[in-house]
Amino acid sequence: MRIAINCRSCLNKNFTGIGRYTYHLLKNLNEIDRENTYSLYLKRGIFDLRKQPPRFEAANFSVKKDYFKRGVGSVLGNYDVYHAPAPELIDFGRPPAVVTIHDLIFKTYPKGHTKDTIDGTDRQMSTIVENAAKIICCSQNTFKDLKTYFPRGAEKASVIYEGVDRSSFFPVADAERGQARAVLERHGVQGDYILFVGTIEPRKNLANLLRAFFFLKEKKKFNGRLVVIGMKGWLSEWVSALVDQLNIKNDVVFTGYVAGDELRYFYSQAKAYVFPSFYEGFGLPILEAFACGVPVVTSDVSSCPEVAGNAAVTVDPGNIEEISEGIASVVNDSKKSFELVQKGFKRLDAFSFRRMAEETLGVYKSVKANQ
Repeated sequence: MRIAINCRSCLNKNFTGIGRYTYHLLKNLNEIDRENTYSLYLKRGIFDLRKQPPRFEAANFSVKKDYFKRGVGSVLGNYDVYHAPAPELIDFGRPPAVVTIHDLIFKTYPKGHTKDTIDGTDRQMSTIVENAAKIICCSQNTFKDLKTYFPRGAEKASVIYEGVDRSSFFPVADAERGQARAVLERHGVQGDYILFVGTIEPRKNLANLLRAFFFLKEKKKFNGRLVVIGMKGWLSEWVSALVDQLNIKNDVVFTGYVAGDELRYFYSQAKAYVFPSFYEGFGLPILEAFACGVPVVTSDVSSCPEVAGNAAVTVDPGNIEEISEGIASVVNDSKKSFELVQKGFKRLDAFSFRRMAEETLGVYKSVKANQ
């Protein structure tokens, strides 16, 4: 079977959600499948050296570069299945396509997008659900949303959970603590802190977290800092103004994008990881926090409780006092914190990138069988 996969989302070094999904899908397919042939489709300019594809040693994996935007068919030639790891414009006149849907934010949380973006995404999704051979949803919540807004798509959809890279996310060992402390200090972080990791945009609900943090400080229920790790996204200009308004500038640290061991150090040393999103298609940072041994406070909506299970404190993301009390219940109760960490480790058993790759390969085979 000849399988083509678009790898555009993992070209940049600093890839986030969809990039991680694509990279770990490719990495694990590379490890489990020597039978089929994989072409990794890459669209980029000739001189755009910043975008580098992942490198795999297996002989059945090759990179096909599209320097002149000729399209998948022209560059790849014959193939049996094309996989778009995220929605894109697809030539459905070619062999059948599999499309991964990570979320339907433009439907469930439209205020994070412009009207033109919503209309364009809606048209694109309508085309995908009508023409894709198979659709992969990363959570039951995304499948539920697909069934609500695009019932035809749900008829051809499978739920395949993502995983977490346990070789990249794990607790800091005693021998590493000095190095971890030095990394945190270089970013201006000393002492206790609670952590937020995610793109700074409205649906991530950083505004209510900042307000909840303010209440924690006012009520003297937490004397540490809030560390915010992430790139600026949609409508992020309000953040600085809100920090100034709450007079917490000296208590909040914005690090920008952090990756690798530095990100693991931040997770592992935090008193709590707080993820109060209004909407998530999957919520990968919850698993990263579990793997690093930090207690989690997250939303009780969308996919967050589905991923967290009983291993986190769940709160109403619209209730600032509830977010505040949820954090306080973790950072001020060492027994509860320890129990959540142990539950988090156990919860990870339900999520595996290897299993994700195996189940995705099963989808490819079912598409080929139906040709």
